[in-house]
Amino acid sequence: MSFRFGISTLFMKREIDCPCLTPEAVLKASGHVDKFTDLMVKDEKKGTCYRADHLLKDFCNEKLEDQDRRISPEMAMELKQVLSKLDGLSAEELGACIKKYGIRAPETDNYLSDPFPFNLMFQTTIGPSGSSIGFFRPETAQGIFVNFMDIYYDNGCKLPFAVAQVGQAFRNEISPRQGLLRVREFTLAEIEHFVDPEDKSHVKFPTVDKLQLPMFPRDEQKPGQSARLISLGEAVHCKIVENETLGYFIGRVYLFLTRLGIDKNRIRFRQHLAKEMAHYAADCWDAEIETSYGWIECVGIADRSAYDLKAHSGKSRLEAHEQLSEPRQVEKLVISPVKKEIGPAFEKKQKNVLEALEAMDEEEISKMKAELDSKGEVDFFVCTLGEHVSIKSSMVTISKVKTREHQRKFTPSVIEPSFGIGRIIYCLFEHSFYTRPDKTGDEQLNVFRFNPLVAPFKCTVFPLIRNQRFEDVAKDISKSLTAAGISHKIDTTGTSIGKRYARTDELGVPFAITVDSTSSVTIRERDSKDQIRVSVKKAVSVVKELSEGLRTWEDVWWSPSQRWKRFWRSCFRFILSRN
Repeated sequence: MSFRFGISTLFMKREIDCPCLTPEAVLKASGHVDKFTDLMVKDEKKGTCYRADHLLKDFCNEKLEDQDRRISPEMAMELKQVLSKLDGLSAEELGACIKKYGIRAPETDNYLSDPFPFNLMFQTTIGPSGSSIGFFRPETAQGIFVNFMDIYYDNGCKLPFAVAQVGQAFRNEISPRQGLLRVREFTLAEIEHFVDPEDKSHVKFPTVDKLQLPMFPRDEQKPGQSARLISLGEAVHCKIVENETLGYFIGRVYLFLTRLGIDKNRIRFRQHLAKEMAHYAADCWDAEIETSYGWIECVGIADRSAYDLKAHSGKSRLEAHEQLSEPRQVEKLVISPVKKEIGPAFEKKQKNVLEALEAMDEEEISKMKAELDSKGEVDFFVCTLGEHVSIKSSMVTISKVKTREHQRKFTPSVIEPSFGIGRIIYCLFEHSFYTRPDKTGDEQLNVFRFNPLVAPFKCTVFPLIRNQRFEDVAKDISKSLTAAGISHKIDTTGTSIGKRYARTDELGVPFAITVDSTSSVTIRERDSKDQIRVSVKKAVSVVKELSEGLRTWEDVWWSPSQRWKRFWRSCFRFILSRN
């Protein structure tokens, strides 16, 4: 399925590809080394580990669904309350719930330890000495952030702009399960949209502001509550969604998913609870899709503010600039390193320390000044070293300086839609699958109603019967389909036409070309099972237009030429029936 094509064409044109192996300094700066964790509990006797929130969720669902063990209305309400705020529970709160409900290890019934954080990244070493630590990337975004200046220059130093990356990500899941839904290696597609933090409007927001979406704001996530329809324009106006750019991408994600074939009645956008927010997020919404496993997070749309670019500014300034129409006089704090003090104190590390000090913004300088004034020294993190150093008052001079600015420098904010491709594919499978009876009504046939845009095969080609002339026509059509870039299957086995239709329906192939003449063919649509008749020469162009979404089946079915053909066929059948 062309998800790479879909992500890059529906959202933007620029795509890059960064390495999967990431040096520790990059992920230390981004906060992943310290904060990218899940809470885990351990079987106190066997040592087996489990996700704490999963155990609590399974316990609550089992109690609520088990009709034989009738629980009081008060208990049911309490368990629903726990489920509604599960993602926002702290380690202490999770541990208290596990003890309160007497939850034990599933396999052994042994007692469990208190929840403790477990870092989800796969660690390795880089180079022959083994002294340089690296990690397999847990997301594709960091490679984009560290390359921001190159991308910024490539875009003519203008904001806003966006860049996408589609590739593998790796997370050391505590308990992988549910097929494609929770795995350790998966395909991630992320868009990083860089925008001026003082202007997060979006020129295309009017194209989605009237969309009515099922939204679930954090203040409404209580037992018995569910998502409600809110227009994106209203959501942004009322500050339910923080800004237009975030709202624009929420709307585009909705259009993207429904265009793929996800049931629009089984999608909702849930805002992260305050305790649930990632360490980098200023606001975040999940596009959740309902499946037999419940609501599954498939796309996260986050306002990451300027966190990432500021975090990576230790080596060089990752910032944008805006030319001012008139120069302005400003007074700002400036830090000047005292090299004769820093040199002897840090020796070989002095270059890294100096670069980090010179890269500080005014807010960071102000905090350092306050701490130096009160304590005389400050604990300072040097990103390029990946460690903290002690800066004393004698090592820096901090003063206010009046300057004349001709341009405004700032660190851009980032709006990020992040797509879990495996999860989307699983949900698409489940939403697309249905059964229907065969002609006799004795058997149920499996069908996948894949949208032609994403169906792996767009059509099948087969002769109605084993006939050399028909087979030659089928092979010619197959060659033309290949030349037109249309994925297809050709079947000349001679199996009954009904079985061949059923076989391709089960693969989700939307159209079937049946050759029963050397001059014309029938094209059958999978879900309606309706057929049209076209000339052999037009068959490929009709399928191409249908597959690329340029025309719908209804357009073709109700076209004047097809209406007349159906009319004359009906007349001919009527005459035959009277004779």
